[in-house]
Amino acid sequence: MVTPAEQPFRPQVEGAADTDTATFRILVVDDDPALRRTFPHVLARPGRLFDECGSIGEAIDRLLQRHYDLILLDYRLPDANGLALLDWLGDNQRDEAVVIISGEDTIDAAIGALRKGADDYVRKPYHVAQLQRAVDGALHKGALEKTNRLMSQRLKASERLHRYLVESSPDLIFTLDSEGRFSYLNPRVKALLGYERSALMRRPFTTLVMPEDLDRIFGLLSQPSSLPGESFNVELRLRRHHPDGDGDSVTVSLTGIPMLTHENDRRVVGLYGVARDISERKRAEEIISFQAYHDQLTHLPNRVLFKDRLELAIAQAQRRTGALAVMFIDVDRFKLVNDTFGHAEGDNLLRSIASRLSATLRRGDTLARLGGDEFTVLLPDINQPEDAKVIARKILDTLTPPIKLSQGDFRATVSVGIALFPRDGSTAEELTRNADVAMYQVKRSGKNAFRFFDPELNSRHRDRIALENDLRSAIARNELELHYQPQVSFSKRSIVGLEALLRWNHPSLGAVPPGTFVQVAEEVGLIGEISAWVLERACNQISEWQRNGVEPPRMSINLSAHDFLRTDIVDAITACLDRHEVAPAALEIEITESIMMNDTAGVASKVRGLRSAGLSVAIDDFGTGYSALAYLQKFPVSTLKIDRSFVRDLEGPMTNPIISAITGIARGFELDLVAEGVENIEQADALRTLGCDVMQGYLFARPAPAAAAEAWLRSPELLFAQPH
Repeated sequence: MVTPAEQPFRPQVEGAADTDTATFRILVVDDDPALRRTFPHVLARPGRLFDECGSIGEAIDRLLQRHYDLILLDYRLPDANGLALLDWLGDNQRDEAVVIISGEDTIDAAIGALRKGADDYVRKPYHVAQLQRAVDGALHKGALEKTNRLMSQRLKASERLHRYLVESSPDLIFTLDSEGRFSYLNPRVKALLGYERSALMRRPFTTLVMPEDLDRIFGLLSQPSSLPGESFNVELRLRRHHPDGDGDSVTVSLTGIPMLTHENDRRVVGLYGVARDISERKRAEEIISFQAYHDQLTHLPNRVLFKDRLELAIAQAQRRTGALAVMFIDVDRFKLVNDTFGHAEGDNLLRSIASRLSATLRRGDTLARLGGDEFTVLLPDINQPEDAKVIARKILDTLTPPIKLSQGDFRATVSVGIALFPRDGSTAEELTRNADVAMYQVKRSGKNAFRFFDPELNSRHRDRIALENDLRSAIARNELELHYQPQVSFSKRSIVGLEALLRWNHPSLGAVPPGTFVQVAEEVGLIGEISAWVLERACNQISEWQRNGVEPPRMSINLSAHDFLRTDIVDAITACLDRHEVAPAALEIEITESIMMNDTAGVASKVRGLRSAGLSVAIDDFGTGYSALAYLQKFPVSTLKIDRSFVRDLEGPMTNPIISAITGIARGFELDLVAEGVENIEQADALRTLGCDVMQGYLFARPAPAAAAEAWLRSPELLFAQPH
């Protein structure tokens, strides 16, 4: 028969036994009104009531008026960050549960919030399910804590309640005698450490402590004898017991309170201890720390950790008067994989490359991913540049076998730039930048190679960057200009065409040749804007000459291959002609053989569109590429332009079979023919003999501004009056 005193204690606490039916009041603190209105919808449950506010000050006012079970707190608010409210709650001994919702990606923000008492930390962007779990867990935990508080109050009046709390506690509760041996253990020891209580009774507490923490705990256990009444709190690892003998450890937060006698001397007779399992929290902190310093895709060190290691290696090299190397590695053609197979395959490729690169490095080297397809390598303790060269060759060799992707094999190559300390820089930033400069030069020289940094490279790189920056504002500063070179009929001694040639009048460099800046414009994405300016200016000039009573011949302008990637290129050209009231026949578009051969994005259809609109289309530098008659049938062009390289070596009739072939092609396809680069009368006579009458070059005129071109149009005989 069980007496009432022996019956187990089963507390009934409102809101604790069943969190699904209890009433919970939740305060949402966020400066985004739309987000505040969203939370009650996504977190709605029976019995949940929501209040909202947008600042720390408003939140404190609400808290002074009522108690809340949970606070959903944004980390950054207009008047302070969320830590200020955590401080207020702690100072005022409030027991509201707090879930921090933050867009901060630093480990310090998360750890700071948890240490100040936040129950959970949810990082933006988050899944709704993740937020719901955090809220459910915090409310459930709050209910449990409420239960514990109420039971603690009843402990004074009931030994049965005391026994229930101790025996049912989720924490390990124990007492030690004056010798540091267990005199009591609650049942939690079995679930937490795997030991039976009877097996540990009268055994020293230190038998459970891992060897690495013994020195600390010895000092703390001896402290109460000299400082009676002083409690302590420490994190340490306790040994777990397994039947097979392979025990691991559990990290606990241990609070120790000395037990004193009631006599006048107040002697320490033992220790009351509570050990809370914080293994999950420690693992979460480790994960947050890892994510802060490592790339999530490859698990390699990220930019921050690489910089720290490089700075440490530089300091060590300076003390030892040693050397080190930094490599900057960029994956060639990586965009091709992403665009062709998708970003998932691109990620697989990066992981495979990271694995192969890691296998080539020495112990102590550091491989990091900066982001995208860029990697860096730190090579400490190298004796000579040849050491870095050996590793660079290994890197190139290790990527020779194809990488297997789900869509098929892919042969990856990389471009590697190398900078040496102290020769190429004394800081982490200088070494990384100079290795990047060297890598960029490899890219421009054909890729799949390595190169050491050269100070001359840096100078050229700086000049290139300066040129890019100046070019971006050249149109706005009205520095671009069109010059015009006539195309003349030698037999008729008349002007039959004009070619508009772009010039850049740089404020400090003077005239910058197109061969220098057009390629830069294509690489940085400015060529479309410049081509639009050329088209607009050319049409405007034709219209202006017509208003001045001068009827210009057909004007030709050059377009880039990038312009023909535009789906609306034909409409853009015809719209410009309409704006300036210029007839389509007055304009000729010059394209290169490379555009014709690649036929990218339906170039042939766009050429047919231009011809249908009434414009002429010329193939510039004809004969320098891989010309084929089939392409002349596919592309309805109107003019062939003989490249100046064929004209330059012309000495007499029939001395250049290529020109003879080109003139034959032009006659066969009934195309106009223009020879470029004619500089002397012998070349002109030879071209006429070979069947080419229309010429362009210094023999007649150098490219000149619009005013000079207008003078030629009014008096064409000026071009034939004297050699140029």
